[in-house]
Amino acid sequence: MKKFNVLAAIDYIVLICVICLTLIGIAFIYSSAIDRDGVLTNSNYIKQIIWGITGIILMIFFACYDYRKMERYIPYVFYFSCLVLLYTCFFGKVVKGSRSWLGIGSFGIQPSEFCKVIFILFLAKYLNESENENPTKRFIKSTIYLLVVIGLLMLQPDLGTSLVFIPIFLFMMLVSGIEMRYIILVLGVGTFTILFTILPVWESGIVGHPVAAIKFLTDSRLRLVFTLSMLAIMIIGLLGLYFYRNNKYYYWISFFAGIILISLIASKFVGMKLKPFQLKRLIIFLNPEVDPRGAGWNIIQSKVAIGAGGFFGRGFLKGTQSHLSYLPEQGTDFIFSILCEEWGFLGGFLVFALYLCLMLRMVHIIKTTPNKYGAYITTGILGMFFFHFLENIGMVMGLMPCTGIPLLFLSYGGSSLWTSMICMGIVMAVKYRRFNFMN
Repeated sequence: MKKFNVLAAIDYIVLICVICLTLIGIAFIYSSAIDRDGVLTNSNYIKQIIWGITGIILMIFFACYDYRKMERYIPYVFYFSCLVLLYTCFFGKVVKGSRSWLGIGSFGIQPSEFCKVIFILFLAKYLNESENENPTKRFIKSTIYLLVVIGLLMLQPDLGTSLVFIPIFLFMMLVSGIEMRYIILVLGVGTFTILFTILPVWESGIVGHPVAAIKFLTDSRLRLVFTLSMLAIMIIGLLGLYFYRNNKYYYWISFFAGIILISLIASKFVGMKLKPFQLKRLIIFLNPEVDPRGAGWNIIQSKVAIGAGGFFGRGFLKGTQSHLSYLPEQGTDFIFSILCEEWGFLGGFLVFALYLCLMLRMVHIIKTTPNKYGAYITTGILGMFFFHFLENIGMVMGLMPCTGIPLLFLSYGGSSLWTSMICMGIVMAVKYRRFNFMN
């Protein structure tokens, strides 16, 4: 048995990246709280410092803890977390249109943040134990677990957080050896569900006149006919596959018809759960000038802030968009905009470099870890970090929908920061125990 060494358990590349990103986040949370007169309007940066220090303690704890011991009881934790999400749907606090917070007074936590890492651990356990199962059965069961979590989040409704689980799922499916057709199925259903949900809002809110090509989504009778047609095509394809087993054309006909059919049904559910302003936020990035004082305001001001920073930036605490309160959610969702205004392209490049280093480190750990359970866990965490980074940076640049996805380590919020720190601690534990010795 190898003697345990706390200092050896810490991956210093990961630690340096995490500390640098957290310190940058604290600095710009402080900057976001300064008004036009130079007065500090809130103490959020103090809270972030406390969450950061306690988060580092959590990270070191999980780096030292043998992650394989969690495999035994993670199913119970997962089922309990699902119950907590269900409870939150009915008794949680309403924040930004979603009932996704629990707490007393000003103290609150977002259970869905912690559910991300719990889901990763749970799915990793199942994938690790089911390698000899039928691939189709393995995929179906994994998808059911995914849909349970997404369904509970959509009841709140919290579209942004629910979207994070899809790349987590896809990344883990890729490394688990699941056939590509199943991954295409999930990607197809996810993509068409979003399209079928937002296209009617795009027609009314962006274009401003009827679009013939999407009338099958806006006219209830045509939508019903189209849905029944997809069902009929799928059934015909399945019958053809049954009678002509070697004919793959029937398989692909039923496959793609099934994707469209499921997406039509799912988009109806999503459209009913999301409020009109939430749906409009998803498509306003296509043309924010349509509603410059409403849904498009955040994106317009964010792009102004990023552009104003230039190459070197205006200097720390010298930005105007945040200090003149032009940019809402400036300490959370749009913190990267403030950073780019005050530190310019160089500041943005620094954040990019730190994230790239962090994610490449995770890729290295996945490739060098013979323990498949650990590899699955690290892959899920990589998927989570990749999506958060891509969506948040794309959102503030006006290239992606506004979904309220925070920039991990930088955005203000204890639940998000703790979850990120815990994930990095587990990644360190996977690396430290990659040769499968026990402690």
